[in-house]
Amino acid sequence: MRYLFQGDSITDCGRGDYNNPFAMGMGYPRFLEAELTSGSEENVVMNCGISGNRVVDLLARWKKDCLNLKPDVLTILIGVNDVWHEYGGQNGVDPDLFEEVYRILIRETKAALPDARIILMGAYVTHGTVTDGAWEYFDGGVKTRRERTRKVAEAFGVEFIDLQKAFDDAQTEIPVQRLTQDGVHPTAAGHRLIAKTWMENL
Repeated sequence: MRYLFQGDSITDCGRGDYNNPFAMGMGYPRFLEAELTSGSEENVVMNCGISGNRVVDLLARWKKDCLNLKPDVLTILIGVNDVWHEYGGQNGVDPDLFEEVYRILIRETKAALPDARIILMGAYVTHGTVTDGAWEYFDGGVKTRRERTRKVAEAFGVEFIDLQKAFDDAQTEIPVQRLTQDGVHPTAAGHRLIAKTWMENL
């Protein structure tokens, strides 16, 4: 099985070489590589997350970084930068365009890879140094993109994982500072939580 993880800096997590899909970085894809390859020599894990990406950035590189790699299982985590980039530089992606582009990604994937299993992970935020200064903006904006992601998953009959619920539930036992560095980027424990949540839905 060929597993591909796609997204932004949360998925990227320092992988460095953007021309090498086998550069794992230090985040949740590395945790999952350990899980998925330990039981089968036939499993291959790839990471094409790129820091700063919005959904429109995924579209621009989708053939090279997804379709040409022919994954059997594709996982996408995108959405927080579509909000954050508007707050920081008026270069975000509004909800309608976010959904429209996401639909194109899934439609193109299904056409090119009809047997691929597709998993969409909903974007999340927590309280932190980045988000607390504009909490309602971040919380509301990310929630909107998360719900649009869920809508796309339902429309195409693909899987959806609610990472916000996973982070919210974890905070009943773990201080938020142990889960994210700044409200967006996970700590090691946060990455492990994402990996654990993904495995529970496998």
